[in-house]
Amino acid sequence: MTVYIQRHSLLKRWVHGITMVACMVLIASGAVVFIPALAAAVGSTVIQWIRIAHRVFAVAFIAAPLVGLIVAPKGFVHILKNLFAPWDADDKKFMMLFPKYLFAPKTTHMPKQHEVKSGQRLSDAALILVAILIAVTGVVLWAGKFVSPEVFRTALMLHDLAFVLIAIIMCVHIYLGAGVFQPYRGLARLMFGNGRVTEEEARY
Repeated sequence: MTVYIQRHSLLKRWVHGITMVACMVLIASGAVVFIPALAAAVGSTVIQWIRIAHRVFAVAFIAAPLVGLIVAPKGFVHILKNLFAPWDADDKKFMMLFPKYLFAPKTTHMPKQHEVKSGQRLSDAALILVAILIAVTGVVLWAGKFVSPEVFRTALMLHDLAFVLIAIIMCVHIYLGAGVFQPYRGLARLMFGNGRVTEEEARY
């Protein structure tokens, strides 16, 4: 009999789903504003609607994880414990082998890992930091007339930098998490299904 393990709760899957949709819309709408050629192609009227949509989905992007934090603070503490857990020799070896593993998983033997792989912990930490940066600078930009020109310019520069970083991180995250990467094929159901894995998959 197949034994299943609940990896992600319904709340976590909802928070992830809302944040993901908001993030994708923000990247698309941000690209139109960020790249002059795209802005010129869609025209000034469409740009105004895109800017409004950008702000609406920015609220969802910020609100969803905050609601998750308030509803399930223990889950947030659990995430932090995983992020700041000490690294051992296997963690370091995993990161050294990871580039090869991405392109030749069948011939790369990876060391044992904890509940969250060391690569995933680095990725999560980077994503959280960049998400906080893009959210804070976005709020500053939204408050435009209430801040000095210098603060506005600095926030705009950091917001653009965070935009590029979060787009890169998302591409890698989708490659690994959506089941494109062969060893994780079918595991998209962790966030877009029932959140369960078989015992065999969990051990792997």
